[in-house]
Amino acid sequence: MKNQDDHLWLQAWRNQEIDFHQLSANKFLTKFWPKLNLASGSRIFIPLCGKSLDMIWFMEQGYKVIGVELSPVAVRAFFKENKLKHIKRKIGDFTVWENETISIFCGNYFSLSQENLGIIDIVYDRASLTALPEILRESYVEHLKLILPNETELFLLTTEDAEENETLKTSLGIAEEISALFSVNFDIYLTYVESVYEEDISPNKDLIRAEYKLYQLINKLCGKKQLHFI
Repeated sequence: MKNQDDHLWLQAWRNQEIDFHQLSANKFLTKFWPKLNLASGSRIFIPLCGKSLDMIWFMEQGYKVIGVELSPVAVRAFFKENKLKHIKRKIGDFTVWENETISIFCGNYFSLSQENLGIIDIVYDRASLTALPEILRESYVEHLKLILPNETELFLLTTEDAEENETLKTSLGIAEEISALFSVNFDIYLTYVESVYEEDISPNKDLIRAEYKLYQLINKLCGKKQLHFI
């Protein structure tokens, strides 16, 4: 993130302006992740992890979690609220909070290296990409490719506002931005879509339709084509 975006993100956590934080594990995660059949002990990378309870769900399933989060307020709250014993240590520009199962690098995502992460089996991105300003999303994806081995897959959850006059039938496709960001290096599979009408935050409180989408991304260099979800 750029300096201004860093400041806004840190301020949001200090002010507890965190309406995006879900109070339970994501329902699409718990429904679809088991179909991946990942071995216990698999290492999952969660960028921009905040204090997400998805990390607790992963821990309960027997996985290893490696997260990165800019705000120390978020990281401290995660371990305190979930009553997790932990240690802290310095690694380069990061303070790493960790126990036997979960390690969170507290610092700037763009400072992460492949050496920091070690072996990663899969990336779990629940709105991390879309939480960033559009101007930073290409850099986010380029850095992700830089720090991950070629065989790593991505489990990507997005929330996309339906375009005006767009029907459900015409919205059941890969979003242009996702295609532009990932298609050069990844085969992109849209594996699930759920259409939801939500109240707009505008004074009129109109209902708008949002599309919750689950993408599976497989690096073209690894040669894997078969979908786990089918």
